[in-house]
Amino acid sequence: MESSRLTMPAFMFVVLLLFLTASLRDIRSAAQPLPNEEVEAMRSIASKLQYSNWNVASDSCSRGFGLNDTVYSIKAEAMEFGSNVTCNCTTTVCHISSIQLKGLNLTGVLPEEFVNLTFLTEIDLSRNYINGTIPSIFGQLRVSILSLLGNRLSGPIPEEIGDISTLEDLVIEDNLLGGPLPQSLGRLSRLRRFLASANNFTGTIPESYGRLTNLDNFRIDGSSLSGRIPDVIGNWTNLIRLDLQGTSMEGPIPSTISLLTRLVELRITDLAGATSSRFPDLQAMTQMERLSLRNCLLTGSIPEDIGQTMSSLRHIDLSFNTLTGSIPNSIQTLRLNTLFLNNNSLSGDIPDWIFRIVQSNRKIDLSYNNFTRSQPHNCQASSLNLVSALSPSAASNGNAWCMNDQVTCSSNPNRHTLYINCGGPRTEFEGNEYEDDLTSEQSYFYHIQERWAYSTNGLFLGDDNVPFVAPESNATGSDIYRTARFSPTSLRYYGLCLRQGIYKVRLHFAEISYTDDMTFSSLGRRYFDISIQGVLQRKDFNIVEQANGVGRGTFLDFDNVMVNGTTLEIHLYWAGKGTTAIPDRGVYGPLLSAIAITPNFDVSTGSGLSGGAIAGIVIGSCAFIGLILALLWKKGYLGGDKEDKELRALELQTGYFNLRQIKTATHNFDPANKIGEGGFGPVYKGVLTDGSEIAVKQLSARSKQGNREFVTEIGMISALQHPNLVKLFGCCIEGKELLLIYEYLENNSLARALFGREDQKLNLDWATRKKICIGIARGLAYLHEESRLKIVHRDIKATNVLLDKDLNAKISDFGLAKLDEEENTHISTRIAGTIGYMAPEYAMRGYLTDKADVYSFGVVALEIVSGKSNTNYRPKEEFVYLLDWAYVLQEQGNLLDLVDPSLGKYSKDEAMKMLYLALLCTNPSPTLRPPMSAVVKMLEGKMPVQPPTVVKRDPGNPDMRFKAFELLSHDSQTQASTISADSLGPRSIDNDGPWADSSIYIDESKESSSEKKLLPDLYEGDV
Repeated sequence: MESSRLTMPAFMFVVLLLFLTASLRDIRSAAQPLPNEEVEAMRSIASKLQYSNWNVASDSCSRGFGLNDTVYSIKAEAMEFGSNVTCNCTTTVCHISSIQLKGLNLTGVLPEEFVNLTFLTEIDLSRNYINGTIPSIFGQLRVSILSLLGNRLSGPIPEEIGDISTLEDLVIEDNLLGGPLPQSLGRLSRLRRFLASANNFTGTIPESYGRLTNLDNFRIDGSSLSGRIPDVIGNWTNLIRLDLQGTSMEGPIPSTISLLTRLVELRITDLAGATSSRFPDLQAMTQMERLSLRNCLLTGSIPEDIGQTMSSLRHIDLSFNTLTGSIPNSIQTLRLNTLFLNNNSLSGDIPDWIFRIVQSNRKIDLSYNNFTRSQPHNCQASSLNLVSALSPSAASNGNAWCMNDQVTCSSNPNRHTLYINCGGPRTEFEGNEYEDDLTSEQSYFYHIQERWAYSTNGLFLGDDNVPFVAPESNATGSDIYRTARFSPTSLRYYGLCLRQGIYKVRLHFAEISYTDDMTFSSLGRRYFDISIQGVLQRKDFNIVEQANGVGRGTFLDFDNVMVNGTTLEIHLYWAGKGTTAIPDRGVYGPLLSAIAITPNFDVSTGSGLSGGAIAGIVIGSCAFIGLILALLWKKGYLGGDKEDKELRALELQTGYFNLRQIKTATHNFDPANKIGEGGFGPVYKGVLTDGSEIAVKQLSARSKQGNREFVTEIGMISALQHPNLVKLFGCCIEGKELLLIYEYLENNSLARALFGREDQKLNLDWATRKKICIGIARGLAYLHEESRLKIVHRDIKATNVLLDKDLNAKISDFGLAKLDEEENTHISTRIAGTIGYMAPEYAMRGYLTDKADVYSFGVVALEIVSGKSNTNYRPKEEFVYLLDWAYVLQEQGNLLDLVDPSLGKYSKDEAMKMLYLALLCTNPSPTLRPPMSAVVKMLEGKMPVQPPTVVKRDPGNPDMRFKAFELLSHDSQTQASTISADSLGPRSIDNDGPWADSSIYIDESKESSSEKKLLPDLYEGDV
């Protein structure tokens, strides 16, 4: 008992000692300071980001006071919106290690003071409203994560970013960054994720990126990158996801892609160029779950064992290619959710298992193919889309109306108007009742009693559950603008059972997914293409730009839409452009609010006639037509030789004129009607019997192609319809006469407007010159990237740009150079063009890509700004061309001296941008020239124009851009040449007059010794 009393004080002493020790440790911990330099850095960062919720002090880390760590939203165990600052503390000091400020709509600029936080490992400023550029001093950071997703950052990625040796995640998606991708990023040996989609990058993927062997995620959708997909992607053997959607890169997909055996998701879509390729070797990618190779110029068959070698596949999209053969049966073994094989040339039977698996709500689209047989199928609403799935030769066998090659009407077509409120309820607008369209199914075909139908397909990136119908919004204008139908890839509407005739189509839009304020939700950019009756009408259409704001109703009208059958088709297509993660992932793609289809003809005609009256009209009409035909035959308008029969058999889409018509129109090719001449032959103005004016190009007699091949090519070219291309009305082939008939343009050529005689020149103000420049760019972008027939013009110059009565630019002679080529190859053995406008790689080595046209466009843009001819203007004896002088003025900082002094008032800022763009387009390296789609955006102010690097000429080592021209010409001249890989023929004179041809060809059978000696310089080395 006594010993117990003695031990009690000892026990109390021990307890007191432990309490004091713990208290002293807490006091010491509470005293752990944040260094003053970090306190000041944090205050500067808050100030420059305009963030007011921090009250930083030296004890902010140890006490958790002054640094707002409120989390507003958590998704997938990660903070989605909010502020979170993490400290790393030792027993004596604390340091800031991580800063996350996400979705807070910060409106400042990127602070350079981040580099003063030397222990920082993460910066995440995703989804704010930060503007300006990425500071080059960021190269001093030692972070592992740098995420700037969803802001307003512009300018290039600084080369210094390649110095962040610790960097593992670089996320810069959904900004306005531009310029070429820096080579220096290839030094980031620890980089795992490079997410750079939805920016304005140009140039190519640098070869140095082949050293990024730790990459597991590479995404660069929607930029203006060009050139071939590099073989070095085969080095990324740890890659799990690869996204290359909607760039301007060219096919084919490199064979080295077969080395990426760990891929789970592969998305390559909408490749440019004209080079098709077979299905790539993907059989070693056994972990693949999502495969999208949409619009990749793929030919041949789908691998038969695709379902066995890639057994994990859940999503397949091979649409919009030219794949042939049958659907592999191995696909039925997959546990697919979606299968999109639409818009190919697949044939054979539609497998029976397709109809079985679709019953479990799998999304399957086989529309627009050439299948020969199918089991019985109706056209009811379904997740199986078989619209126009059968070939023209397929036996009917009671096939449903929607499956035929041309969607037909099963009853008498008697409709002539249609109003649909897409994604919304029945409503009235402008006195018309709009039908409801409320189905919310994803990837679906739906139709209403042969009145109308729609089909959608695709899968939204990042969120499979994004609805295809928009909830009601607060859009202004009318109820039809408050709802809409979405689609991730393809959205088609069909007007069914329509009477034949000309219609007006009005499409209503309102952007209801973004906001109209200074928040990150306002930074979304939606682009999609619009086609009607299979003809592209709008490329990269942007609703916000059309409506001049968000939430505002607007519409597009398309007049003179022809319905030859009974169906009118409207197609909206997402080509990979725009943002995909603003305000959240899965917000992009086509959006349509409402449709109005009305007739441009008198709907009362053709009704109320009795059977006897109809019979009498038919008999009388036949007799009258027979009399007319006999008369025409007697006068020589009918009949003709074998060539005429051959033409009729071709069923051309282009018009055909006989020689008698053309001779009458041109007064037998009267020299007084001659308006131009070039290597292809003279051009005459003509007037048809109905009073319409035409331009007739009289081509030289051909021996290399038969009439059938020639007319087939002409038919393809005539299908190229664009507001900035001269319209080809048709052709005439009789005997040795080969004639092309074009629309006649009142204001002749741009060359005459700028450089003609004083009585020919036009007073073009700055706004008109800019409009002309944009028009040329749009026309070339269509030829290079938007049309199904990819065309390289080869001879863009002011002479080949014609002006209509409103001074809109129209490119002439597109496709004629292609007609003279016998092979589809990048190496052209026949160089067609005008010296002074030809790209150096084309002039010197015959290497031809669309970048040759970009170079020529740059020269023309220079002429438009200066009002001077590139080949005729020599300010000093030592300068051969205007372009030569431009580089000198750029080096001196006096580039604006080039501006045409006759302009008077003009925007110096716009002129400087156009001059910079001209020099950018004439870069000696074709890979560094922007694609024409990027040029259009730069001219329209949608993409910044980066000042080109000043290149100083060394007289002892002339730049490549001048070498070819100095070899071929030392005088001011307006000559055009064809250079053979075997010989250089004597030059032909290009009159450079109105309506001159795009390409002047030289007789290769002739050769001069003085020109022979140029060959070693022009063609040295391997091409």
